[in-house]
Amino acid sequence: MAENEVGSVTDGSDNLPGSACRASACEKNRPLIKLPLRHRLSSKLLLLTVLSVLVAEVLIFVPSIASMRMRWLTTRLDTVAAASIVLADSQSPVVPREVQDSVLLATGTKAIALREKGASRLLAMSEMPQTIDQHIDVSHTSEAAAIWDAFDTLFTGGNRTLRVYGPADDSGRTIELVTSDEPLREAMLLYARNVALLSFVISLIAASLVYLAINELLLRPVRRMHRNMINFAQAPDDPTRIIIPDSRRDELGVAQRQLAAIQSDLQRTFSEQKHLADLGLAVSKINHDMRNILASAQLMSDHLADAKDPMVQRFAPKLIRTLNRAISYAESVIAYGRAQEAPPKQRRVLLHTIIADVEETLSIEPDSGIEFRNLVPSDFEMDADTEQFFRIITNLCRNAIQAMSADRPGDESVIKRLTVTAGRVGSVAIIGIEDTGPGLPQKARDNLFTAFRGSTRSDGSGLGLAIAHELVRAHGGTIELRDDRTCGTRFEIRIPDMPVSLANWRRQKEAAEAGKSA
Repeated sequence: MAENEVGSVTDGSDNLPGSACRASACEKNRPLIKLPLRHRLSSKLLLLTVLSVLVAEVLIFVPSIASMRMRWLTTRLDTVAAASIVLADSQSPVVPREVQDSVLLATGTKAIALREKGASRLLAMSEMPQTIDQHIDVSHTSEAAAIWDAFDTLFTGGNRTLRVYGPADDSGRTIELVTSDEPLREAMLLYARNVALLSFVISLIAASLVYLAINELLLRPVRRMHRNMINFAQAPDDPTRIIIPDSRRDELGVAQRQLAAIQSDLQRTFSEQKHLADLGLAVSKINHDMRNILASAQLMSDHLADAKDPMVQRFAPKLIRTLNRAISYAESVIAYGRAQEAPPKQRRVLLHTIIADVEETLSIEPDSGIEFRNLVPSDFEMDADTEQFFRIITNLCRNAIQAMSADRPGDESVIKRLTVTAGRVGSVAIIGIEDTGPGLPQKARDNLFTAFRGSTRSDGSGLGLAIAHELVRAHGGTIELRDDRTCGTRFEIRIPDMPVSLANWRRQKEAAEAGKSA
């Protein structure tokens, strides 16, 4: 089957891919994008590292401040216990006032008592507070309670009275003391300040080390790839802008090698497209001029057909057919040289009318023996662009007619018939174009819808099917060659155009079943 584009064709040199190449060449003038410091990946990574280390330090600070508070209380209790045992072991039943004041001043307490065998003995006391705000057993305090009490003292303490008690020694005696939490809170604030400063210094050092390591291993190669991609985009035809991969074997090394391969392929493709664009522009101009020359030759051949010379009468039809093929080929090349088809302007159309116009345009010669059958229902509607769908059907029908018109020995008894049908499955319109020709050879099937390669004739361009395929896809549909035909060729076009109501679908199904039973 040979393929040709029909219709009025103008010079498409302004729409050739060369114009797209010229547009892409403007990319070279783009300035190099320089990201602000706050948007750079390195700045975000440094900030994230510092925050992560600070969060880790805060998590460490929580139990450490609680542990510091318990250590302070335990140390104070141990100091008081040492002095209390000396006072308790003295021979005097009453400790002198001067000794009591010295011990209380040295230990920073208000009262000291020693509990032994269920009895409590007051060893020293400066003044007895009216209320005790908190009782603390240093030997039986859980970690959660210690953390809670530590932050309670840190944020709301300073004016409370504490009763702290614990074992004095291994003899089972218990030492008790009453003290203010103000010195404890001051010690905790000093500790928190020192920890905060130390944490900040550690976070900076750790963040810097982590940043330097990650920058060397990850950020530097990523920045190199980033700069290379921008530079390559500015001049993809420059071989010096292809990235040179590092010898590293990790993921970034693989990515660099893959990027180098992709850039090489893109550069080769860009060069090929540029050559093809230049060639397409030249071919389009040549075909445009050749079409005018062939049109003049066609007019002369028409006059030769009227000549009475037998020799002229013999060769004139072949000459006319050859010129028609050459003109059609030139028109197809010019039409395919357009950058792209306009988007379809879809509306409700009667397909039967379009097929009738196609039949009239083809002007099948009566002596060709080809029967054209328009079996599309007269009320069959679909959403389509009238002009584009006319070109689709015309290309497919013209291919079928040319295939059936070819001289083949032994085909005198074959019925030459071209049939166009249409139906609907749900919201999809299905259009079939079927002929009784010789079918497509394997080479044409392998290169179906491929321009300049899918033709079945040596002088064909293969553009008809390529253009039909492009227009069908623009409608959101598909076109395929049916493989279930033993002879001839059948193309099916499927266009999703409108939803079908359930009632209409049931009526269509009942009508189809009634037709089968009849």
